[in-house]
Amino acid sequence: MMIDMSYRPRLDDLRPITSTSESSLALDTASVRTSPPSSFAGRQGYRAEHLGAFVVPLPDTSAIAADVLPVPGNSDARLDYEHFSIVMSKSRRLALFTGVNIDGSASVSVSRGGDPWAFDGRIPETAQAGDELYANNDFDRGHLVRREDPNWGPTAGVANRDTFHFTNCAPQLSAFNQRTWLSLEDYILSNTRRVGERATVFTGPVFRQNDPVYRGVAIPLAYWKVVAFVHDDGRPSASAYLIDHDVDLTEQSLLFGAFKTYQRSVAGIEGLTDLNFGELRQFDGFSNEEAATGEVVRRLIFGPEDILV
Repeated sequence: MMIDMSYRPRLDDLRPITSTSESSLALDTASVRTSPPSSFAGRQGYRAEHLGAFVVPLPDTSAIAADVLPVPGNSDARLDYEHFSIVMSKSRRLALFTGVNIDGSASVSVSRGGDPWAFDGRIPETAQAGDELYANNDFDRGHLVRREDPNWGPTAGVANRDTFHFTNCAPQLSAFNQRTWLSLEDYILSNTRRVGERATVFTGPVFRQNDPVYRGVAIPLAYWKVVAFVHDDGRPSASAYLIDHDVDLTEQSLLFGAFKTYQRSVAGIEGLTDLNFGELRQFDGFSNEEAATGEVVRRLIFGPEDILV
């Protein structure tokens, strides 16, 4: 094919680019569906025994029980999906936290596909922040449980589809979702795949009283992860991470400052969220250091090579 280097387009010659980025998809209510409660029958949600003798239960929410959204027919308020579970915030319409089991030895590559985001019919739609929050702005529909994480074993395709529910969604700018956080998630997932290990990952937002409100939703400015796994030599281990940034957010603008990613203690994440990870903090060197010295440990990290486990 010959290229006409003499071509000089005018404004009228230009056409809009059709973007496939989730962050710029317009609101199309016809494409938004609701998964009926019956469609979740038989789901194997988060399993505390996934790491064998290193039992890691879901975080305890007793301190924030008033904000836990009830789930009909489920006394512990968890929404079970394939290989992961979610507990929702009543006041924020977002997840309080997610918990996923990863099995690197059985990982299956599943195409993202064109499956649209859906409401979870087990709870009211009004309790979930839907596409009205994400339309025509710079927000990504950010997966809290990373799409690839639960995709293992013979039900990998089911798990993949389950991640596309608004319960597993949080408003994240593209720079956050596609670079900073994903580099950490890539590191976690690639390591479990490389050595065939299992891992458990909890993820959630930090809810603060002064979070800016956008389209009726208070937008979290920080997110955390807590990872539990077993070393090759049998040592159980836990590590925690926090990503935070400054923001000036109005209906007219989305002006975010630089992202900073920290390795923190499990105990520190408990302090930020009022969740209780039980004995998990005992297997985290940062938490043990803080208990011994009384000083908060925050390690600024720029890449996987800065992580201490």
